Amino acid sequence: MPLQEVQARLRSAGIENARWEAQLLTDALQGEALQAAVERRCTGYPLQYLLGEWYFWRECYEVNEHCLIPRSDTELLVECAVRELPQGAHFLDLCTGSGCVAVSTLCSRPDTKAVGLDLFEKTLRLAERNGKRNGVADRLTLTLADVLQPPPVTLAPGSFDAILSNPPYIRGDVIPSLQKEVQYEPVAALFGGEDGLDFYRAILHHWTELLAPDGVILLEIGYDQADALRALGEEKGFSCTVYRDLGGNDRVVRFRR
Repeated sequence: MPLQEVQARLRSAGIENARWEAQLLTDALQGEALQAAVERRCTGYPLQYLLGEWYFWRECYEVNEHCLIPRSDTELLVECAVRELPQGAHFLDLCTGSGCVAVSTLCSRPDTKAVGLDLFEKTLRLAERNGKRNGVADRLTLTLADVLQPPPVTLAPGSFDAILSNPPYIRGDVIPSLQKEVQYEPVAALFGGEDGLDFYRAILHHWTELLAPDGVILLEIGYDQADALRALGEEKGFSCTVYRDLGGNDRVVRFRR
């Protein structure tokens, strides 16, 4: 299938940036595989899953239906972590997914090491492959755990200089209205409870015991959640700083005791 035909098919399906996507697909796939990918893309199936990999920060990641697709907005979380982590830091990445936050932070800060947690075994294996792919597997430990529950006893109180997370934070009533590409991503990586705040409450209630006394918490948030997060942090004795992404939206909160 020639490039021009792929482009025309994508454009007729209402795909934005049809020319760019057509170029990516024709570079990566050929023959029947390309035709099948174009047909799936026209239904709204994500380009990133079709390609099987995606770039984030300065690294390339394997992606599939077991993880949230890495997005440029989340790079602000990595930027903050790279800047905020003390020398030789040991940090925790909750809801690690593809591993992109932990791995890219480790890549930019070779003096650090991390523990990444996720609820699903297949997702952890994906993060493990991404750690190996990007050369940080020796500094990344992956653990199966539910962030909505207390930490496993294998993680010692006060042992982390930072807690990072891009948790699920979409409200229940919003999920059905999300764009069709997002509907293919795992619901467990999107749904943050009826008000979108379940994971933030759990992190501040259960997981802060793992933080060193002078440690920092960095969390990605939804554009309209800063006030709620500030209030939740203050209840637990944390000061809060909010950082905005390139689009001007509130995107990352920093908590310190």
